[in-house]
Amino acid sequence: MAQAAELSNDWTVLDQKLKTFNRLMTTKAAIGQTPKELIWTLNKARLYRYIPVVPAGKRYPIPLILIFALMNRPTIMDLRPGHSFVEYMVSKGYDVFLLDWGIPGPEDKNLKFDDYTLDYMPRAIRKMKAVSGAKEFSMLGWCIGAILTTIYASLRPDDGLRNLLLLTAPLDFSNRQGLTFARWTDEKHFDVDKVLATFGNMPGEMIDYGAKALKPVENYITNYCKLWDSLEDPRVVEAWHSMNTWVTDIFPMAGGAYRQLIVDLYRNNRLMKGELKIRGEVVNLKRLRANLINVIAEGDHITPPCQSEAILPKVGSTDTEIYRVPGGHIGIMAGSGAHKRTWPHIDSWLAARSR
Repeated sequence: MAQAAELSNDWTVLDQKLKTFNRLMTTKAAIGQTPKELIWTLNKARLYRYIPVVPAGKRYPIPLILIFALMNRPTIMDLRPGHSFVEYMVSKGYDVFLLDWGIPGPEDKNLKFDDYTLDYMPRAIRKMKAVSGAKEFSMLGWCIGAILTTIYASLRPDDGLRNLLLLTAPLDFSNRQGLTFARWTDEKHFDVDKVLATFGNMPGEMIDYGAKALKPVENYITNYCKLWDSLEDPRVVEAWHSMNTWVTDIFPMAGGAYRQLIVDLYRNNRLMKGELKIRGEVVNLKRLRANLINVIAEGDHITPPCQSEAILPKVGSTDTEIYRVPGGHIGIMAGSGAHKRTWPHIDSWLAARSR
């Protein structure tokens, strides 16, 4: 009887785990829930202002605008209630804005870094200044967003940018060692012009596969094995569900910008060499004068630390800092320990420069 009861219990546990696993694989979690209002649009781009929770007199007078990558949703910054960088910064008294690039359509295949940094960003920033009443602002760029913010800060150093925060910034491609995107997209193995001639925009599925193939065992096997072993822990389950919802929301990157990423940066390292031109204007990093913090993920295989470290000696900023965090490309900002290490340090650094 005892053996039969134990077997019945095992089947009950297995059945529950299978139902939970099926739910995680077939449904989407609610992410990006911090209250916000839409204040500006241009083509697919949207500028949001998060609803303040701190009284006006106690908020920092310098607003913060968040800039994420071109081929992922910026909801990673607002993953779920209680575990959201946006929610955290709003609660600390920052006036937080988010520039969401949207999903490029076939008609956007020629959009380039030039368009994003000289058309979209300046207009969004002007709107942010008008709404907030501030003449100066802070800007945070993560991943390819860090490329865009670095270019903007170098081209328009007099637009009021006081503080620049770079997160896992892929800027320097002089080190070709190791298995990285730079190796995937080498001209000997990857014909970027043929791909873009075929698709127009770079398919998100191809970018996603390239990222996962850098660590195939971890991404295709270990990740799910760990999940299976934790299906009885609701905290782990909901955290995984939220992250998986973000990870699987895939869309393309505008073809023109993708070509610049591969040819101008990955292959020729033109930004660091001082050879990158945006609408004929050379991007001179010495013109970047904002206070600068460079947040590096020590375990990052998407943007290895060597791709971020060399930026500080190149810029004209007199107030600079490198902050190294254990963890990976996404985990340092959205992982379980982000609220204990990365977020408080960003808050502390920015608070001292936002009064």
